[in-house]
Amino acid sequence: MKTWIALMGKRDAPTDGVEDYCVFLGNALSQHGVDLKQVRVSWSDAGWNRALRELRQSSGSWRGEWALVQYTGLGWSRRGFPFGAARVVNLLSRQGVRCALVFHEFARQSTGQRWIDRIRGACQDAVIRRLYRQASAAIFTVPLETVPWLPPQDRKAVFIPIGANIPERLGPRQSPVAGGSKTVAIFGVTEAPHTASESETIAAIARQAARIVPNLRLVVVGRGSLEAGKLLAPALSGDGVKVVAKGVLPAEVVASELEAADAFLFIRGPITPQRGSALAGIACGLPIVGYRNGRIVPPLDDAGIEWATLGDTDALARGLVRVLTDPQRWAELRERNLRLQAETLSWGRIACRYLGALSE
Repeated sequence: MKTWIALMGKRDAPTDGVEDYCVFLGNALSQHGVDLKQVRVSWSDAGWNRALRELRQSSGSWRGEWALVQYTGLGWSRRGFPFGAARVVNLLSRQGVRCALVFHEFARQSTGQRWIDRIRGACQDAVIRRLYRQASAAIFTVPLETVPWLPPQDRKAVFIPIGANIPERLGPRQSPVAGGSKTVAIFGVTEAPHTASESETIAAIARQAARIVPNLRLVVVGRGSLEAGKLLAPALSGDGVKVVAKGVLPAEVVASELEAADAFLFIRGPITPQRGSALAGIACGLPIVGYRNGRIVPPLDDAGIEWATLGDTDALARGLVRVLTDPQRWAELRERNLRLQAETLSWGRIACRYLGALSE
């Protein structure tokens, strides 16, 4: 069995999407004779000098193997100056390790207007481009045509979509029964200071939908769900909407909650191929209602999503009502998500694309 290394920086809390990504990818690769060993560079606990010494020692046996370096800005820096990632890749290259950079972020994440934000953003862009030059292969989680700085026709770069960080749930389902109780799932609410505004958006959409769809039930799971539940319950107490907030749950339980729902509402900005929490709805064949921002890029152009222009909450409410009251539309969106999951977004398919990209 081959051994590849999934190299990660600082762990996120309370959940770590990059770590989940590596776990699901590793499980899929194991079916193809590849052992994906997870290694974390513990710079945030031990400091950079000690962390690099430990990495130098442990990577001595990796010569000739692939290291899949997982890049996010905050994974390699406390304050968004991720120069440590370049040091890591430089060290591994000297050790004879083949580095494949997995760009979960392909551009600056610091977009503020303060001078420190501009400097931070420029540093992030510079590090990303340096990592790309250093890498033997570069995996992007968005279509390559959406990365404006990529050199044209560079065979180093490959687009491999991410999958959902929950197990698939693709069993048979019936469309919602007319007049019956309807359940809308929400997976993840952004932490403070955005919890209040996102909760207000959810409440406004649910309030409009409840005027047409009786016995509406909101089930909120994942990060920020308990905090949002405390705001949503009183806001919707007089609108006939039941709010159930369940907090951070194991992936299998999240999948079961989504499988039991009738629709998936996503309001945390536009749905993109990097939104793992939105892809969870696709992995469960659940019709999704969410925002778009400009052109819908592959593979989401084939997804079962009722789209609304970014910021148009009225359109989201209308889309949610349509999904919950039109069995034909519900079945169409579900079928599209089932097909997209099976043909493109399953971890088995993703593993095969990795094997193709990193083949001899």
